[in-house]
Amino acid sequence: MPFVTHTLRLPSLLLAALLLILSGCSTDQPPPNILWIVVEDQSDHYGPYGETLAKTPNVDRLAAEGVMFSNAFVTAPVCSPARSALITGMYQTSIGAHHHRSSRGTVKNELAADVHLIPELLKEAGYFVTNGRLTEPGSDKLGPGKTDYNFVYPDDLYDGSDWSERSPGQPFFAQVQLRGGKFRDQQTLEPREGVHTNGIDPADVTLPPYYPDDPVIRKDWARYLESVEHVDWEVGRLLKRLEDEGIADNTVVIFFTDHGVSHARGKQFLYEEGIKIPLIVRGPGVSVGTARNDLVAHIDISATALDLAGVAVPETMQARPLFGPDAQPRDYVVSARDRCDETVEYMRSVRTDRYKYIRNFLPQRPHLQPNRYKDGKAIIQAIRKLHAEGELDPHQERLFTVPRPDEEFYELESDPHELTNLASDPAHQETLQQLRQKLDEWIETSGDRGPESPEAYDSDMAVYLGSRTGPQRDILVKNIETMKAWAAEGK
Repeated sequence: MPFVTHTLRLPSLLLAALLLILSGCSTDQPPPNILWIVVEDQSDHYGPYGETLAKTPNVDRLAAEGVMFSNAFVTAPVCSPARSALITGMYQTSIGAHHHRSSRGTVKNELAADVHLIPELLKEAGYFVTNGRLTEPGSDKLGPGKTDYNFVYPDDLYDGSDWSERSPGQPFFAQVQLRGGKFRDQQTLEPREGVHTNGIDPADVTLPPYYPDDPVIRKDWARYLESVEHVDWEVGRLLKRLEDEGIADNTVVIFFTDHGVSHARGKQFLYEEGIKIPLIVRGPGVSVGTARNDLVAHIDISATALDLAGVAVPETMQARPLFGPDAQPRDYVVSARDRCDETVEYMRSVRTDRYKYIRNFLPQRPHLQPNRYKDGKAIIQAIRKLHAEGELDPHQERLFTVPRPDEEFYELESDPHELTNLASDPAHQETLQQLRQKLDEWIETSGDRGPESPEAYDSDMAVYLGSRTGPQRDILVKNIETMKAWAAEGK
């Protein structure tokens, strides 16, 4: 399918510089710097994507000066598998990194020799590679950033936290990790100190129809949108720093999130709220003021960074560059949900430009399984309470229905909230069968490693249990016992 682009607005940047093709070009232009702005726990609730309550002028500007991708999806809707996939350009399921916070105990995940780490490839090409985070309050100096990789990696993978530590004239590859949706208190729902926001009134919030219209959920969504405004403020700081240092014109900025908002159908799950992310690219070698609707897997960011830096993308890498002659549009994106913390799950999805197919391998378990992390949030507690009181409508009640359907199939143009499962609709059987086959083929050809071994589960649960005391540890013990009991029952 060809790219569909729409012109936004032309900023006052030099078009010729932005259209410069770096790879194979005989000019005196130095290699571009690459800056990834990686935001935690946010879906695409930004101005360029239609959000109106949260004001995001800096992200708006970034989109106007670069390319906005409207159909970008993570291959995993939780941080450690998504980050493991991103930093290798590989599906997390292909490299054994798909179970959240795995390889943390005695059972380790060693990467195969043909799996390459993006920082190492760029370091070999002469780049200074960093992983940092903005420190508070207000300093532009970057502290150590989040990794969260589910495999063994070298201690010296990064040269430092801040690109200011590089040698004069040396190009850099920098990741800046932003707290994003985590920068809100999901227990008390009170405004968090240090959040830069205009303030969002819960009364103005429009909730998705799959959530009950409840004061707790409204308040949390307002706090979430305030965290979006805070991220926009942080993006503004980073863009200003590039300008102040005189390197903005030679820096590729890639803005994206690691997965969707932490909510009952968002983070950890394969609905749009969990896997659809914002993705904006600006800089040399990138067109200006356009929007593209081709399908993107978030691992493609990795191949794109290499390609724009003039570094060959390894043939074994599953990621694809988004620009230039080697760009290959995807017909579909596959995403996977596996164990998150102590909670065992096994789901796969295929997302095309119009349809979503989800396969639930463990349908005898509810959507909202016990999970210490999520059950500690006020929104989940409110939803569980409303369920117990019989106050949820049929769409909202699906969070608790057992068994779940083996398959879910949605037509996204008429049903963007994924409310009507068409898997049993005779009119859609041909397309359903096509997506079933695509998933079966992908599982085979990509080497999907599937469920976690009991030994690996016990290894990582020992680390989890060792990190908690008191009532929180008791919850973990109970949940782990439930997971093992359900497995013994064939659930």
